[in-house]
Amino acid sequence: MTQDEHILTVSNLSTHFSSGGGFGGAKHVVRAVDDVSFSIRRGTTLGLVGESGSGKTTVGRTLLRLIPATAGEAIFDGQSIFDLSAGEMRRLRSRVQMIFQDPVSSLDPRMTVGSIVAEPLIACTKLSRRERHARVCELLERTGLSSSYIRRYPHEFSGGQRQRIGIARALATEPEFIVCDEPVSALDVSIQAQILNLLQELQDELGLTYLFIAHNLAVVEHFVDELAVMCQGKIVEHADRDTLYANPQHEYTRNLLAAVPSPDPTAPKLSART
Repeated sequence: MTQDEHILTVSNLSTHFSSGGGFGGAKHVVRAVDDVSFSIRRGTTLGLVGESGSGKTTVGRTLLRLIPATAGEAIFDGQSIFDLSAGEMRRLRSRVQMIFQDPVSSLDPRMTVGSIVAEPLIACTKLSRRERHARVCELLERTGLSSSYIRRYPHEFSGGQRQRIGIARALATEPEFIVCDEPVSALDVSIQAQILNLLQELQDELGLTYLFIAHNLAVVEHFVDELAVMCQGKIVEHADRDTLYANPQHEYTRNLLAAVPSPDPTAPKLSART
């Protein structure tokens, strides 16, 4: 595997937060992400999994510079993300996008669907109004929605439909890399499968690369190519999908697998596979 085949390489990434210190008290440093390293091959999906508070979402937000990094390096297609100027980062955002966990709070309730999906086009492209309208209609249809919904508002849609709107917005600027921050955790199980299938179809069609953040190992089992398991800000295990599910090495990974619910109480746990 050559360096060029990796679209993203993260080295020794740390993101720390300070808390306390008021009225003469001592400051406390929270090591949300602590010396994390990984790489993602172009056109593949890396699953970043762990329980709530493990630091996985902070990794995704730090890579997009929504949160400042404390230390480390992230190289995206030969560019050092943390060294880019504001203007350079603005240009990079057309190539790097994010799908947020909550499809309700991530969509402005005062904006129509058309305005929401068109917003990245206004910020990152020079398309005319007519071209933007055509692009928005195309994106809605591509993500399983009708272009006739363009003048509706987010509250008029179901949770799964709202997440499709979020996906359409993320695709607007034709990105190469998308951070999927638990994009199905707020959805019903039947809808989760539909959204995962949509993301897989889009990856196959457009050659997308995903960092897929999740806390449920059952959700990502058939979706990711590799898995990195996070615990208390650190990656404790990193392997290809089949190896990790068949033979998890770290106790924390085995506990996560054992916690996956099964519809058949007599079926063996995932961690018991051989």
